[in-house]
Amino acid sequence: MLRVVLATQLVLALITALVVTIAYQRIDGRIEAGEEIPHQVSKKKHTGPKAPLNILVMGIDERDCEGCGIDSEGGAGGSDVSILLHVSADRRSAYGVSLPRDAMVARPDCESPDGTAAGADPALFNTAYAVGGPLCAVQTVESLTGLYIDHYLVLEFGGFVDMVDAVGGVTVCLPKAVNDPEHNIFLDAGTQELDGRDSLNYVRERSQLSVTGDIGRMKRQQAFIASLLNRVLSAGTLAQPTRVYDFLTAVADSIRVDEDLDSLRKLTDMALEFRHTDLGEIRFVTVPFEAYPADANRLQWAPEADRLWKRIAADEPLGRDFSEDSISAADPPDGTPDAGDPSGSPSPGGKSPGPGQPDEETRRAQALANGLCA
Repeated sequence: MLRVVLATQLVLALITALVVTIAYQRIDGRIEAGEEIPHQVSKKKHTGPKAPLNILVMGIDERDCEGCGIDSEGGAGGSDVSILLHVSADRRSAYGVSLPRDAMVARPDCESPDGTAAGADPALFNTAYAVGGPLCAVQTVESLTGLYIDHYLVLEFGGFVDMVDAVGGVTVCLPKAVNDPEHNIFLDAGTQELDGRDSLNYVRERSQLSVTGDIGRMKRQQAFIASLLNRVLSAGTLAQPTRVYDFLTAVADSIRVDEDLDSLRKLTDMALEFRHTDLGEIRFVTVPFEAYPADANRLQWAPEADRLWKRIAADEPLGRDFSEDSISAADPPDGTPDAGDPSGSPSPGGKSPGPGQPDEETRRAQALANGLCA
């Protein structure tokens, strides 16, 4: 009996190794490599075996994939989704900061292999990608925050659909149904599993779910990414080689990265650094913002944003003041913001407000306004 068990394990090990080898050979060449980043700031020196990482994640807005052009805003190749992901030096925690696409900023002159793209002040944040691609987006974020961006990752919306389908769908919760024939979006209310196409509609919908418009859409995007991370890292996905292979294939077919991440091995090595990161320590917030005085339809970053950039530069946790409306990857389906303690971890039960934090009724109202279940 023992021989049978050992023989079976050996065969499974050989099959797994073969699958991994074939997968690597087929997937590695599909990753679109970008250019070296011409940085606007210098990298800060850190002691210890590892340094913190700052990664700019962008969802591109080219609208040329089937079903992607569901609204008419933000086109011309702009970045529809921008999240600055900070990973701690000890790799125990990470938080993503959403950057509103319609915020007015000072865009610097951007250097690229194709030349210089002229800056503008003021300019919509998402025009940085439109005029100079991911390199200009990175340089704009560095100029605005003073932070060194180690890597960038651009995701095409068409590949987003395949990624979700590869892991069997993602769980979300809608506070109300969406019946939007103009954009061909129809979603039920309540907690449910969405396939890739409906997931794309969910993260792009802006007219019915959120009275806060793009702000609500950003919060739903945060909740969705948290739920996707939860699904990808779950045993149900990792224990199924075909799902892992399909997911990696979808990722490779739909991303563009800087030259330091231009292979499956490099991406895998970076991903393995997060194997000790607890899902509860992966959180998503939005940069502090306020109304733009010259145009009520636009935003600008609030002065409090400077404190957030200093916290990231010092590799510090979010703290209570920035984590009070954060969304955790540990329990993301309804997307309800979790109040956090000063370390950035959720309070016991995830719902108890601390000093200066909104009470339960206020938090519920905020969630509903953003199109999230309360």
